[in-house]
Amino acid sequence: MKITILGCGFGTALSVLWDKGGHEVTAWTKYQEEIDDILRFGEHKRLLPGVAVSNRISFTTDISCVKNADIVVFAIPSKFVREVAEKVKEHIAPETLVLNVGKGFEEDSNKRLSQVLGETLPGNRIAVMAGPCHAEEVARGIPTTVVIASEDKECAEFIQEQLQTDTFRVYMNDDVAGCEIAAALKNPLALSCGIIEGMKLGDNTIAALMTRGLAEITRLGAAMGAKWETFAGLAGVGDTMVTCTSVHSRNHRAGILIGEGIPAAEAVQRVGTVEGYGCCKIAYGIAKELGVKTPIIDQLYEVCFEGKSPLDSVQTLMERPQTHEKECYWNP
Repeated sequence: MKITILGCGFGTALSVLWDKGGHEVTAWTKYQEEIDDILRFGEHKRLLPGVAVSNRISFTTDISCVKNADIVVFAIPSKFVREVAEKVKEHIAPETLVLNVGKGFEEDSNKRLSQVLGETLPGNRIAVMAGPCHAEEVARGIPTTVVIASEDKECAEFIQEQLQTDTFRVYMNDDVAGCEIAAALKNPLALSCGIIEGMKLGDNTIAALMTRGLAEITRLGAAMGAKWETFAGLAGVGDTMVTCTSVHSRNHRAGILIGEGIPAAEAVQRVGTVEGYGCCKIAYGIAKELGVKTPIIDQLYEVCFEGKSPLDSVQTLMERPQTHEKECYWNP
Protein backbone atom coordinates (compact mmCIF):
# COMPACT_ATOMS: atom_id res chain seq x y z
CA MET A 1 0.00 0.00 0.00
CA LYS A 2 0.93 3.64 -0.46
CA ILE A 3 0.43 5.12 3.00
CA THR A 4 0.72 8.81 3.83
CA ILE A 5 1.00 9.57 7.54
CA LEU A 6 0.22 13.09 8.73
CA GLY A 7 2.22 13.96 11.83
CA CYS A 8 5.70 12.84 12.87
CA GLY A 9 5.08 12.13 16.55
CA PHE A 10 3.22 8.85 16.85
CA GLY A 11 3.27 9.04 13.07
CA THR A 12 7.01 8.32 13.02
CA ALA A 13 6.46 5.11 14.97
CA LEU A 14 3.75 4.04 12.52
CA SER A 15 6.01 4.97 9.61
CA VAL A 16 8.73 2.68 10.96
CA LEU A 17 6.19 -0.10 11.61
CA TRP A 18 4.56 -0.06 8.19
CA ASP A 19 7.81 0.50 6.30
CA LYS A 20 9.04 -2.74 7.86
CA GLY A 21 5.72 -4.27 6.81
CA GLY A 22 6.60 -3.62 3.17
CA HIS A 23 4.44 -0.57 2.49
CA GLU A 24 5.50 2.59 0.66
CA VAL A 25 5.37 5.21 3.41
CA THR A 26 5.37 9.00 3.20
CA ALA A 27 5.37 11.06 6.40
CA TRP A 28 4.22 14.69 6.50
CA THR A 29 4.88 17.40 9.06
CA LYS A 30 4.61 21.16 8.80
CA TYR A 31 7.95 21.54 10.58
CA GLN A 32 10.92 21.39 8.22
CA GLU A 33 13.31 21.38 11.17
CA GLU A 34 11.71 18.16 12.40
CA ILE A 35 12.40 16.53 9.05
CA ASP A 36 15.95 17.88 8.97
CA ASP A 37 16.69 16.37 12.39
CA ILE A 38 15.28 12.97 11.45
CA LEU A 39 17.28 12.88 8.22
CA ARG A 40 20.45 14.11 9.93
CA PHE A 41 20.40 11.63 12.81
CA GLY A 42 18.47 8.75 11.24
CA GLU A 43 16.04 8.82 14.18
CA HIS A 44 13.56 11.11 15.92
CA LYS A 45 15.83 11.98 18.81
CA ARG A 46 13.27 13.91 20.84
CA LEU A 47 10.36 11.47 20.65
CA LEU A 48 11.85 8.11 19.64
CA PRO A 49 15.53 8.11 20.62
CA GLY A 50 17.36 4.99 19.56
CA VAL A 51 14.76 3.93 16.96
CA ALA A 52 16.27 3.82 13.46
CA VAL A 53 14.20 5.52 10.77
CA SER A 54 14.74 3.91 7.36
CA ASN A 55 15.78 6.05 4.42
CA ARG A 56 13.02 4.31 2.47
CA ILE A 57 10.49 6.53 4.27
CA SER A 58 9.86 9.82 2.48
CA PHE A 59 9.45 12.97 4.59
CA THR A 60 7.82 16.13 3.33
CA THR A 61 6.15 19.41 4.30
CA ASP A 62 4.04 19.35 1.10
CA ILE A 63 0.46 18.40 1.97
CA SER A 64 -0.19 17.37 -1.63
CA CYS A 65 1.64 14.14 -0.72
CA VAL A 66 -1.80 12.67 0.00
CA LYS A 67 -2.68 12.66 -3.72
CA ASN A 68 -1.83 9.10 -4.66
CA ALA A 69 -2.16 7.44 -1.26
CA ASP A 70 -4.26 4.33 -0.69
CA ILE A 71 -4.55 5.22 3.01
CA VAL A 72 -4.05 8.60 4.67
CA VAL A 73 -3.41 8.41 8.41
CA PHE A 74 -4.13 11.36 10.71
CA ALA A 75 -1.66 11.11 13.60
CA ILE A 76 -1.85 14.65 14.95
CA PRO A 77 -3.17 16.30 18.14
CA SER A 78 -6.96 16.70 18.24
CA LYS A 79 -6.87 20.50 18.15
CA PHE A 80 -5.19 20.48 14.71
CA VAL A 81 -7.29 17.81 12.96
CA ARG A 82 -9.78 20.15 11.27
CA GLU A 83 -7.06 22.59 10.20
CA VAL A 84 -5.04 19.85 8.50
CA ALA A 85 -8.11 18.16 7.02
CA GLU A 86 -9.10 21.45 5.36
CA LYS A 87 -5.71 21.48 3.63
CA VAL A 88 -5.93 17.80 2.71
CA LYS A 89 -9.34 18.05 1.00
CA GLU A 90 -7.89 19.95 -1.95
CA HIS A 91 -5.63 17.03 -2.87
CA ILE A 92 -7.07 13.75 -1.58
CA ALA A 93 -8.69 11.31 -4.00
CA PRO A 94 -12.20 10.04 -3.16
CA GLU A 95 -11.07 6.41 -3.16
CA THR A 96 -8.40 7.06 -0.52
CA LEU A 97 -9.26 5.65 2.90
CA VAL A 98 -8.78 7.94 5.90
CA LEU A 99 -7.64 6.49 9.23
CA ASN A 100 -7.53 8.60 12.38
CA VAL A 101 -5.24 7.40 15.17
CA GLY A 102 -5.41 10.53 17.33
CA LYS A 103 -7.41 10.55 20.55
CA GLY A 104 -9.59 13.34 21.88
CA PHE A 105 -12.39 15.71 20.97
CA GLU A 106 -12.43 18.90 18.95
CA GLU A 107 -12.32 21.93 21.22
CA ASP A 108 -15.43 24.15 21.23
CA SER A 109 -17.62 21.75 19.23
CA ASN A 110 -16.90 18.66 21.43
CA LYS A 111 -17.14 16.55 18.27
CA ARG A 112 -15.39 13.23 17.88
CA LEU A 113 -12.48 13.36 15.46
CA SER A 114 -14.15 11.05 12.94
CA GLN A 115 -17.06 13.50 12.88
CA VAL A 116 -14.65 16.34 12.16
CA LEU A 117 -13.07 14.34 9.35
CA GLY A 118 -16.49 13.36 8.02
CA GLU A 119 -17.44 17.02 7.75
CA THR A 120 -14.25 18.12 6.04
CA LEU A 121 -13.69 15.03 3.87
CA PRO A 122 -17.26 13.90 3.09
CA GLY A 123 -16.22 11.97 -0.01
CA ASN A 124 -13.87 9.60 1.78
CA ARG A 125 -14.47 6.52 3.88
CA ILE A 126 -13.19 7.00 7.42
CA ALA A 127 -11.96 4.63 10.12
CA VAL A 128 -10.49 5.09 13.58
CA MET A 129 -7.85 3.19 15.52
CA ALA A 130 -7.71 2.80 19.28
CA GLY A 131 -6.06 0.61 21.89
CA PRO A 132 -2.91 0.35 24.00
CA CYS A 133 -0.20 1.41 21.57
CA HIS A 134 2.56 3.65 22.90
CA ALA A 135 4.74 4.95 20.07
CA GLU A 136 7.96 3.90 21.78
CA GLU A 137 6.93 0.23 21.80
CA VAL A 138 5.21 0.17 18.40
CA ALA A 139 8.37 1.51 16.75
CA ARG A 140 10.55 -1.09 18.47
CA GLY A 141 8.41 -3.98 17.27
CA ILE A 142 7.08 -4.90 20.70
CA PRO A 143 3.86 -6.95 20.26
CA THR A 144 0.89 -4.58 20.18
CA THR A 145 -2.84 -5.00 19.64
CA VAL A 146 -5.30 -2.34 18.47
CA VAL A 147 -8.87 -2.10 17.24
CA ILE A 148 -10.14 -0.54 14.01
CA ALA A 149 -13.68 0.79 13.76
CA SER A 150 -15.59 2.23 10.82
CA GLU A 151 -19.17 2.80 9.74
CA ASP A 152 -18.12 1.02 6.54
CA LYS A 153 -17.40 -2.64 7.25
CA GLU A 154 -15.42 -3.16 4.05
CA CYS A 155 -13.22 -0.18 4.91
CA ALA A 156 -12.44 -1.62 8.35
CA GLU A 157 -11.78 -5.09 6.92
CA PHE A 158 -9.43 -3.68 4.29
CA ILE A 159 -7.43 -1.69 6.83
CA GLN A 160 -7.28 -4.68 9.16
CA GLU A 161 -5.95 -6.90 6.39
CA GLN A 162 -3.41 -4.42 5.08
CA LEU A 163 -2.01 -2.88 8.27
CA GLN A 164 -1.59 -5.91 10.51
CA THR A 165 2.02 -7.07 10.87
CA ASP A 166 3.88 -9.77 12.81
CA THR A 167 4.08 -7.41 15.82
CA PHE A 168 0.94 -5.32 15.31
CA ARG A 169 -2.33 -7.25 15.62
CA VAL A 170 -5.50 -5.50 14.43
CA TYR A 171 -9.00 -6.34 15.66
CA MET A 172 -12.29 -4.92 14.33
CA ASN A 173 -15.19 -3.20 16.07
CA ASP A 174 -18.40 -1.70 14.69
CA ASP A 175 -18.80 0.85 17.51
CA VAL A 176 -16.99 3.91 16.14
CA ALA A 177 -18.37 6.23 18.80
CA GLY A 178 -17.44 3.84 21.60
CA CYS A 179 -13.87 3.34 20.41
CA GLU A 180 -13.31 7.09 20.04
CA ILE A 181 -14.96 8.05 23.31
CA ALA A 182 -13.15 5.36 25.29
CA ALA A 183 -9.81 6.35 23.76
CA ALA A 184 -10.40 10.01 24.61
CA LEU A 185 -11.84 9.65 28.11
CA LYS A 186 -9.09 7.38 29.37
CA ASN A 187 -6.69 10.35 29.11
CA PRO A 188 -8.18 12.27 32.08
CA LEU A 189 -7.95 9.03 34.08
CA ALA A 190 -4.28 8.73 33.21
CA LEU A 191 -3.73 12.32 34.30
CA SER A 192 -5.51 11.52 37.57
CA CYS A 193 -3.43 8.39 38.17
CA GLY A 194 -0.28 10.38 37.58
CA ILE A 195 -1.41 12.86 40.22
CA ILE A 196 -1.91 10.01 42.68
CA GLU A 197 1.58 8.70 41.95
CA GLY A 198 3.04 12.19 42.36
CA MET A 199 1.35 12.39 45.76
CA LYS A 200 2.90 9.00 46.62
CA LEU A 201 -0.42 7.58 47.80
CA GLY A 202 0.28 4.03 46.64
CA ASP A 203 -0.99 1.19 44.52
CA ASN A 204 -4.33 0.77 46.31
CA THR A 205 -5.37 4.31 45.45
CA ILE A 206 -4.29 4.02 41.82
CA ALA A 207 -6.11 0.69 41.41
CA ALA A 208 -9.27 2.17 42.90
CA LEU A 209 -9.04 5.22 40.67
CA MET A 210 -8.57 3.14 37.52
CA THR A 211 -11.45 0.81 38.38
CA ARG A 212 -13.96 3.45 39.43
CA GLY A 213 -12.73 5.73 36.66
CA LEU A 214 -13.43 3.08 34.05
CA ALA A 215 -16.95 2.68 35.43
CA GLU A 216 -17.36 6.44 35.24
CA ILE A 217 -16.22 6.87 31.64
CA THR A 218 -18.30 3.84 30.61
CA ARG A 219 -21.36 5.51 32.12
CA LEU A 220 -20.59 8.79 30.37
CA GLY A 221 -19.74 7.07 27.09
CA ALA A 222 -23.03 5.18 27.07
CA ALA A 223 -24.89 8.45 27.60
CA MET A 224 -23.01 9.85 24.60
CA GLY A 225 -24.20 7.03 22.36
CA ALA A 226 -21.46 4.41 22.78
CA LYS A 227 -21.99 0.72 23.48
CA TRP A 228 -20.96 0.10 27.09
CA GLU A 229 -19.35 -3.22 26.11
CA THR A 230 -16.73 -1.40 24.03
CA PHE A 231 -15.21 -0.03 27.24
CA ALA A 232 -14.36 -3.60 28.27
CA GLY A 233 -12.19 -4.02 25.16
CA LEU A 234 -8.91 -2.69 23.80
CA ALA A 235 -10.13 0.90 23.40
CA GLY A 236 -11.38 0.94 26.99
CA VAL A 237 -9.73 -1.37 29.50
CA GLY A 238 -6.68 -1.94 27.30
CA ASP A 239 -5.84 1.69 26.66
CA THR A 240 -6.78 2.71 30.21
CA MET A 241 -4.37 0.19 31.74
CA VAL A 242 -1.38 1.19 29.65
CA THR A 243 -1.95 4.95 29.76
CA CYS A 244 -2.62 5.08 33.48
CA THR A 245 0.52 3.17 34.43
CA SER A 246 3.20 3.68 31.79
CA VAL A 247 6.19 6.01 31.93
CA HIS A 248 5.63 6.55 28.19
CA SER A 249 2.31 8.33 28.86
CA ARG A 250 2.52 12.14 28.70
CA ASN A 251 -0.77 12.32 30.61
CA HIS A 252 0.74 10.23 33.37
CA ARG A 253 3.96 12.26 33.46
CA ALA A 254 2.07 15.55 33.65
CA GLY A 255 -0.08 14.14 36.45
CA ILE A 256 2.99 13.23 38.48
CA LEU A 257 4.16 16.85 38.30
CA ILE A 258 0.75 18.10 39.44
CA GLY A 259 0.75 15.61 42.32
CA GLU A 260 4.17 16.92 43.33
CA GLY A 261 2.77 20.42 43.62
CA ILE A 262 3.33 21.95 40.16
CA PRO A 263 0.32 23.98 38.91
CA ALA A 264 -1.56 22.07 36.21
CA ALA A 265 -1.01 24.57 33.40
CA GLU A 266 2.73 24.64 34.09
CA ALA A 267 2.93 20.85 34.26
CA VAL A 268 1.26 20.57 30.86
CA GLN A 269 3.60 23.15 29.41
CA ARG A 270 6.61 21.18 30.64
CA VAL A 271 5.45 17.87 29.21
CA GLY A 272 4.02 19.04 25.86
CA THR A 273 0.85 17.63 24.32
CA VAL A 274 -1.31 16.33 27.19
CA GLU A 275 -4.67 15.36 25.70
CA GLY A 276 -6.19 14.53 29.11
CA TYR A 277 -5.93 18.16 30.24
CA GLY A 278 -8.21 19.61 27.58
CA CYS A 279 -10.32 16.45 27.42
CA CYS A 280 -11.09 16.76 31.13
CA LYS A 281 -12.67 20.16 30.53
CA ILE A 282 -14.70 18.85 27.60
CA ALA A 283 -15.82 15.71 29.48
CA TYR A 284 -16.80 17.81 32.49
CA GLY A 285 -19.04 19.98 30.31
CA ILE A 286 -20.60 17.03 28.49
CA ALA A 287 -21.34 15.22 31.76
CA LYS A 288 -23.07 18.29 33.17
CA GLU A 289 -25.09 18.70 29.97
CA LEU A 290 -26.20 15.05 30.00
CA GLY A 291 -26.73 14.84 33.75
CA VAL A 292 -24.20 12.02 34.23
CA LYS A 293 -22.37 11.66 37.54
CA THR A 294 -18.61 11.83 37.00
CA PRO A 295 -17.03 12.45 40.42
CA ILE A 296 -13.45 11.69 39.35
CA ILE A 297 -13.60 13.92 36.29
CA ASP A 298 -15.25 16.61 38.42
CA GLN A 299 -12.40 16.58 40.90
CA LEU A 300 -9.75 16.56 38.18
CA TYR A 301 -11.46 19.57 36.62
CA GLU A 302 -11.32 21.43 39.93
CA VAL A 303 -7.63 20.59 40.36
CA CYS A 304 -6.70 21.59 36.81
CA PHE A 305 -8.89 24.64 36.30
CA GLU A 306 -10.04 25.90 39.70
CA GLY A 307 -6.89 25.50 41.77
CA LYS A 308 -8.17 22.87 44.18
CA SER A 309 -5.43 20.88 45.89
CA PRO A 310 -5.13 17.22 44.87
CA LEU A 311 -5.23 16.19 48.53
CA ASP A 312 -8.57 17.95 49.05
CA SER A 313 -9.92 16.28 45.91
CA VAL A 314 -8.94 12.82 47.15
CA GLN A 315 -10.68 13.58 50.44
CA THR A 316 -13.80 14.72 48.59
CA LEU A 317 -13.92 11.44 46.67
CA MET A 318 -13.43 9.37 49.82
CA GLU A 319 -16.23 11.19 51.62
CA ARG A 320 -18.86 10.75 48.89
CA PRO A 321 -22.17 9.18 49.98
CA GLN A 322 -22.05 5.40 50.22
CA THR A 323 -23.45 3.51 47.27
CA HIS A 324 -23.57 0.08 45.60
CA GLU A 325 -20.78 -0.97 43.28
CA LYS A 326 -23.20 -2.54 40.83
CA GLU A 327 -24.30 0.16 38.44
CA CYS A 328 -25.94 -0.03 35.03
CA TYR A 329 -23.36 1.43 32.66
CA TRP A 330 -25.92 1.59 29.88
CA ASN A 331 -28.50 3.51 31.91
CA PRO A 332 -26.80 6.58 33.44
